[in-house]
Amino acid sequence: MDAVSELLADVWCRGAVFRPTVLRPPWSLWMSTGAPLMVAMMVRGHAWVVADGGEPLCIAEGDIAVIRGDVRHVVADAPSPGPARTVTASDYCPGGTGPTRSCGRPEDSRDGGFGGGFEDGPVLLSGAFTGRGGVGERLLNVLPAVLVTSSAGSAVPAPRAMAEEVTRAQPGQMLVVERLLDLVLVAAVRGWFDDAPGRCRALDDPWTAAALRLMHDDPAHPWTVAAGASRAAFARRFTELVGQPPMAYLTGWRIGLAAELLRDTDLTVEAVARRVGYSGGFALSAAFKRVRGSRPSEHRRPPRAPAGP
Repeated sequence: MDAVSELLADVWCRGAVFRPTVLRPPWSLWMSTGAPLMVAMMVRGHAWVVADGGEPLCIAEGDIAVIRGDVRHVVADAPSPGPARTVTASDYCPGGTGPTRSCGRPEDSRDGGFGGGFEDGPVLLSGAFTGRGGVGERLLNVLPAVLVTSSAGSAVPAPRAMAEEVTRAQPGQMLVVERLLDLVLVAAVRGWFDDAPGRCRALDDPWTAAALRLMHDDPAHPWTVAAGASRAAFARRFTELVGQPPMAYLTGWRIGLAAELLRDTDLTVEAVARRVGYSGGFALSAAFKRVRGSRPSEHRRPPRAPAGP
């Protein structure tokens, strides 16, 4: 599997379409979905992505913005946005259900909304992405806080065709939207990949790529720094390309996997420890404290509230 496919293999999407009924100037959307990765594409008009601690970035028609979920950000019609409408996970619609303002039910066609009228205002295609297993952490470790790239020349349909598709009231519309968003994310990461620093370049280096693949495929193995080249030369090359020594990278990878297993499964700390390469819960707890400054138990998903009557 090539590097981009490996990074994105288990990432999945929930989609939303924001149309002129929502994007009436001045407009501003505070993205608070809790998703680890967000994508925004203007299929008509333009917008600004304003992230905490960063300069406003303009996304024109056909541009794609990919934003890590830990980056607080607003998508707005101006670089200095006013009061924002909060967008949460409930605004994203698996299988075509959800709030009318995002998911495009037929009744939202009034005032230039769902059933046409997108010529009269901007159309924003937005995706909230999450991952299964450890892929989410791996992808987020590679990506910058915000990247903006053009869809031109990619497999993504032209903006005009996208706008017509995502504003059309037909059965399975949200399924189409989410598949389009999957394609948008792949195109963005592919376009950025060649110029990406660190770990992306490392995947093109035979020795470093082989080491990364081994660590990713079998994190519980008792790996040591050994290769056909000398240990010192290999360690220097790995550190130069990845940004940290091999064993430090392996520790971070193991702890990232452990955090996701603790959050997403009911495995005991002991079982998680053995699955990611530690002798037991005490060893995992010590590594967790050293790397993340917290205990494994703090990464447990809060128990669900009991169902109502």
